[in-house]
Amino acid sequence: MHYLFDKQVAPGELVEITDGVLWLTMPLPFELDHINLYLIRDDKGWIVVDTGLGTNATKALWDKIFEQLDAPISGVLVTHLHPDHVGLAGWIADRFDVPFYMSQTEYFTARAFSAGQNGAPNERDKRYYHRAGLDSDLITQLTSGGTKGFSSVVSPLPVSYTRLKHNMKLRFGSEQWEIIIGRGHSPEHACLYNASKNVLISGDHVLPIITPNIGAYSTEPDANTLADYLDTLPQFKALPSDTVVLPAHKLPFIGLHERVDELVAHHQHHLSALLDTCKTPQTITSLLPVLFKRELNSRSMVFAVAECMSHVNYLINNDKLLRTENALGVYEYCVS
Repeated sequence: MHYLFDKQVAPGELVEITDGVLWLTMPLPFELDHINLYLIRDDKGWIVVDTGLGTNATKALWDKIFEQLDAPISGVLVTHLHPDHVGLAGWIADRFDVPFYMSQTEYFTARAFSAGQNGAPNERDKRYYHRAGLDSDLITQLTSGGTKGFSSVVSPLPVSYTRLKHNMKLRFGSEQWEIIIGRGHSPEHACLYNASKNVLISGDHVLPIITPNIGAYSTEPDANTLADYLDTLPQFKALPSDTVVLPAHKLPFIGLHERVDELVAHHQHHLSALLDTCKTPQTITSLLPVLFKRELNSRSMVFAVAECMSHVNYLINNDKLLRTENALGVYEYCVS
């Protein structure tokens, strides 16, 4: 693997990757402090690929970008539903009254998350964390945030959209972009590949240095999302080995095949380590140090529990682990 640049582009600035493809970044208020966004030229202007969080600071940076462009925004395409990707999609698409592209599962899931719980109790969320073995104080902290978290950083989505499907061909100007669907990090993540430019916009599905979060969350606690991810990752090795990969985080790079192999090996290593630890019964909380060597704060605990859950679910589905419930109502896992 090698990188095309030695540093991130500053927020509010544009860098040309190749003719008709621009790279920009928006800041994030997390440990992962940026997201990469892209612009694709078409006949009428520029297609926005992902948008950043729906905050006033990000809006101000987009206004700066709009002023630099030599043509208007002509479309908005979102790879998946996570707030740093979809946050300002509605704001931009409706401001310019342009087409909005998203896969079906991502679009309707984002609409559902925007609506919040609609009065539904959070007992299922509490049970999810209790079964993972978290203590009651932490469970209260993780489940008492209300129902407006998603919609507080995601502008209202457009009320209509153009559905992205696997192997679908989109023509922007004279260029054709193929949609490649990946699953696991999110339910129907859309990547874009341009064969003539040999460029892949990979979103969060293939990242350098860091690994995408693959989680089974309280909304679907028994989900086998790791199987989804491992099933849809190898298809990218059918692309040329020298494909220019434009990820949502970290730097653009070349070395797609090597990175796919590394990501698969990473998860296989974690699965082996979990199996070895589960020779004696374990809970999710007792397994967290197997996967995460750093200290986990309350925000990272949400992702860590979900990541660990996805791995044990994978092993259960492959008849490698058995899950039982102890007298306290906590799940325990042991090799079958």
